[in-house]
Amino acid sequence: MTMARTAINPWPWSVEMGYNQGELVSGETRTLHCAGQTAMSADGKPQHADDMAAQLALSLDNLEAVLAEAGMSLANLVRLNVYTTDVDRLFEHYGVLASRLGAAGVAPSTTMLGVTRLAIPTLMIELEATAVA
Repeated sequence: MTMARTAINPWPWSVEMGYNQGELVSGETRTLHCAGQTAMSADGKPQHADDMAAQLALSLDNLEAVLAEAGMSLANLVRLNVYTTDVDRLFEHYGVLASRLGAAGVAPSTTMLGVTRLAIPTLMIELEATAVA
């Protein structure tokens, strides 16, 4: 079986910026490599400035939208990279992430990194994931 790649884009704004929200790679298994998901509205506007919990929840919602577009869910995550501009503040709200992953019955390999800033200065968290089905 040959490999096939399919762009996954629930929203058109990222294509205009030169990237896909996800890349679905098909073959013996299907692997989805997701672009970093942040607290962006469906029209590409940053949301919830200075509210870490709300940004984390919307970032997860956006990650789930990309997964759903590929016929997957949080249960398919095998890797999750978490980038944040404030690690201590993220830990105060980490239950938002832990409860959603727990409800999906998944504990993907995860890396958390503190960064100076994200692409848009008001954003505080970015979730980058790999899923397999």
